[in-house]
Amino acid sequence: MGNKLLDFIKSYFLITLGLFIFAFGWTAFLLPSEIFGGGIVGLGALIFFAIGFPVGYTTLIANTILIIIALRILGARFGINTIYGIILSSIFFIVLQKYITAPFVADQFMAALIGGGLSGIGVGIAFANGGNSGGTDIIALIINKYRNISPGRIYVYFDVVVISLSWFLFHSIEKIVYGYVVMAVSSYAVDLWLDGSRQSYQIMIYSDLSHIIAERISKEVKRGVTCLKGYGWFSKKDIEVVMVIARKDDKPKILQIVKEIDKNAFISVAKVMGVFGRNFEEIKI
Repeated sequence: MGNKLLDFIKSYFLITLGLFIFAFGWTAFLLPSEIFGGGIVGLGALIFFAIGFPVGYTTLIANTILIIIALRILGARFGINTIYGIILSSIFFIVLQKYITAPFVADQFMAALIGGGLSGIGVGIAFANGGNSGGTDIIALIINKYRNISPGRIYVYFDVVVISLSWFLFHSIEKIVYGYVVMAVSSYAVDLWLDGSRQSYQIMIYSDLSHIIAERISKEVKRGVTCLKGYGWFSKKDIEVVMVIARKDDKPKILQIVKEIDKNAFISVAKVMGVFGRNFEEIKI
């Protein structure tokens, strides 16, 4: 019970931190420099510069409408994390935009790079811990109900439309280019963070005590273990090879277990590009 509570608190703390970084990247670098990105926040920025309506209120209203529409079309497929993310990110935007009125850097290109990077890292932290800020995610779910289009493509289409709309407000190719810079940097930062936090390893363990090692990994690390039948060509003996697919955080514990049981064990560790299935990622194509 204690560990579950700590995991729950840690998860929501990191979601909160991620959404704060996301909002800070926009309000401290992008909005004061009149630079746009994509998504619902980018649309809110357009409205803000057109009529002065705060971005936080726009995102809250737009996400509320999207959730109502999605509930009618998709049914109750939204968890508490989505609602929490929408409300919290809107509050962060409202408060930060009120107190931050000048960009933290004067150069617009630097503002685009730093703001896009921070917003991407913030979204990555929130995503990695089960949170999100709604917006384009909800639009993607609605469109996927009727069209077989990947969410990534929907994000790009929506972002391109929002950024291109800035032409009608500023008549500036430069601002459109900065918007695409923000979009590219933010997407790269999200992928970089998620790839790092979800990094998995394939660990192969060659030992005469493979059964003991497999039993301890299964009980203590809570990861599935596969024992493969092998034959050592040099030793001319049958051998069982323990194979484990594990998260980055699990790797030190697995290596410690092997070291305690058999210091002479032969181990190979390889990064894997993706792991799908139980306790790992869901296939999304």
